[in-house]
Amino acid sequence: MPRDQRRVRRQNPWRWLPIAPATVLLLLFLAGPIAYCAYIAFTDMQLTGQAEASFVGFENFTKAFGDENFRNSVLLTLVFTLISSILGQNTLGLVLASLMARSTKAIRSITGAVVISAWVLPEIVAGFLLYTFFSKEGTLNEILAWLHLPSQNWLFTLPIIAVSFANVWRGTAFSMLVYSAALSEIPKEVTESAEVDGAGSWQRLWHITLPMIRRSIGTNLMLNTLQTLSVFGLIWAMTRGGPGGRSETLPIFMYDQAFNKSLIGYGTAVALLLLVVGALFSVVYLRLMREEV
Repeated sequence: MPRDQRRVRRQNPWRWLPIAPATVLLLLFLAGPIAYCAYIAFTDMQLTGQAEASFVGFENFTKAFGDENFRNSVLLTLVFTLISSILGQNTLGLVLASLMARSTKAIRSITGAVVISAWVLPEIVAGFLLYTFFSKEGTLNEILAWLHLPSQNWLFTLPIIAVSFANVWRGTAFSMLVYSAALSEIPKEVTESAEVDGAGSWQRLWHITLPMIRRSIGTNLMLNTLQTLSVFGLIWAMTRGGPGGRSETLPIFMYDQAFNKSLIGYGTAVALLLLVVGALFSVVYLRLMREEV
């Protein structure tokens, strides 16, 4: 940009006016609450039985890292995110999008309607539906009994796996839509040329499809991961973090500390740590989405 134009832009104080309302709203409803939560995390604020809160510094964070239940929640959160988001929703969404791209219009419509119907359900409703599916007297055990296979109480024996598959069922539609849009942008001439050159299905997928939708993969992984890290209602409706804390992810642990045990300061500190985990995932995905040099 010429120097004169840059000088004119610097001297024009009104150029920020169109985005001023949005900036004010972001500061008021996003940055403001985050800043207030950051303040609470450094206090001993309680929900009941306290006249006023005192500043305690990093005591809440030290307590968290020394808490075995907190470390267990971090591990379960990572397992839940890996199974249900990175491996589950991402992979299944790509598979469904690829199959739908090769199917007829009627099959695409039916498949899309079935998958999206799970996505549009409220999280708490989806949680109760999946509870009835995985419970001891639920649909899954009825199917296993009909197949003469052993049944079990999935929500007791494998609670984190059950809630992970529930999240896959509910959230795969988003990945499917993202990848359907990305695959539709790949020029047919490219895949047809590779097919003429003798490239098989897996070779076309690995060397053509995945590299061309790499940025869509990164975007989908980032959005899915951030959404999965904050899942609360689904797990609460199915297991409430039990039994014995074996499905207690960080949002469930945070809720228990802040509202069941009335430790608002400690629960808010855990919320900030969860925000940091999400930020770290975002940084990794943003680096993956960089244009190759």
